[in-house]
Amino acid sequence: MVSISVRDGRRPQRWAVLAAHTVPLLTLPSGLWRLALAAGVDVGIRPRPVVTLADSLSFVALSLLCEGLALLTLGLVRPWGERVPAWLPLLGGRRVTPFAAIVPAGLGALALAVVWAYAFRAFPDIGTIEFAGAGWHVLLVACYLPLLLWAPLLAAVTWAYFLRRCRY
Repeated sequence: MVSISVRDGRRPQRWAVLAAHTVPLLTLPSGLWRLALAAGVDVGIRPRPVVTLADSLSFVALSLLCEGLALLTLGLVRPWGERVPAWLPLLGGRRVTPFAAIVPAGLGALALAVVWAYAFRAFPDIGTIEFAGAGWHVLLVACYLPLLLWAPLLAAVTWAYFLRRCRY
């Protein structure tokens, strides 16, 4: 394991480090599926959708946004989640107040739980979407199903961060 320098000498728990590193991997399959759709790759949807430039840009933006937000989970187990990296102007080197990380991460976990509960309410039955074959439907489900773990893993890592940073 990489040596982690922390302000108060308490290292993140191993399970929290593993969970934090898992989160970006959970968002990757759905992002790759959207990028394939944006690039015009046949993903088995019938009739084949017409993907405009605006659609492609929104798919790419959503994929980058999701992956970027997922990567922020790493801040809960890495030194930059406790002290702002020195190379950042104005804030570099300053201590991160625990609740400056805990509140957004906790709200993020709650928001993800609400979003995915709504988005997956009828999953894996996709409703009106027709597929060229059952394999394409399975692929879509396999790409999006891991997202259901994002909220609970983020909540667990946030709780571990809270215990590590706020418990004396």
